[in-house]
Amino acid sequence: MSRTPFIAGNWKMYKTGPEAVETARILTQLCSNVQEIDVMIAPTFLSLPLVAASLEGSKVKIGAQNLYFEKQGAFTGEVSADMIKAAGAEYVIIGHSERRQYFGETNALVCKKIKAAIEVGLKPILCIGESENQRNKEKTFLTLDKQVSDGLKGFGLDELKDLVVAYEPVWAIGTGKTATVDQVKKVHQYLRSLLEKLFSKDFADQTRIVYGGSVKPENVKELMGIEDVDGALVGGASLDANIFINIINYDI
Repeated sequence: MSRTPFIAGNWKMYKTGPEAVETARILTQLCSNVQEIDVMIAPTFLSLPLVAASLEGSKVKIGAQNLYFEKQGAFTGEVSADMIKAAGAEYVIIGHSERRQYFGETNALVCKKIKAAIEVGLKPILCIGESENQRNKEKTFLTLDKQVSDGLKGFGLDELKDLVVAYEPVWAIGTGKTATVDQVKKVHQYLRSLLEKLFSKDFADQTRIVYGGSVKPENVKELMGIEDVDGALVGGASLDANIFINIINYDI
C-alpha cells in the first residue's frame, strides 16, 4: 500500500510569533512546487494561530506540540484540544520524549491525550522511543511495545485512521547521533508488525511510521530509503526554512 510521505517540523520552544510567521512564509514559498508529500510544522501555542493564518491556502499543514486531555476547567497553563483546533491546527504531537522526560508524562496520560485529540478531529502523532540505557539493556522492543500498546489502548480502527507514529530514539534527539540504517529498519519493521498484531494488517499497512532523531539534509535520503520509514519528525533542522526544504526535497 502506498503511504504519502510525511515530513514534520517540531519547532519546540523556539521563535516568537513574528519570527514563526516569517519562517512559515518563507517555507510556503519554498514548498510551492512540492507534490505527493505532506509537510507540517508545529510552532509554540502562542504562535499557532498566527502561523495558521499565514499558512491558509498553502501546502504546509500545521500542528500543535502538545495538549491537555480535559475539555476545560481550572487547569492553569494548559491548552485543550478544542482550543488547538480553533486556533487552526490539523495535527498534534503527543508523548514526545521531552514531555515524558521533563514533565513526567506516562503512557496512560498519552492515551488520554490521544482520545481528546481524536474527539475534536485532530490528527495525533504518537511519539515513542527508547533511552540509551534501555537500548543498552536490550529493552528497545519491550519499551516500544508498552508505549504503543498502552498509548493506543481502547481505540477502534476508525478512531485511529489518521494516526501517525513517530519513532524517536531518545538518545538520538538533539545529540547529533543518528540510529544506523539497520537499527531503524529493525525498529520500523517491528512497529509495523506490532500494529498488525494489535489491530489489523490493513491498518498496519496504511499507518505512517516516521523517524525522528537528528534528521538533517545529509542523512534524510538514506533514512527515507529504508523500508517502512514513511517520513521524518525533524527538530533543529526545521527551524531554518532554507535547510528544512532540503529535507522535504530529499528525493531531488
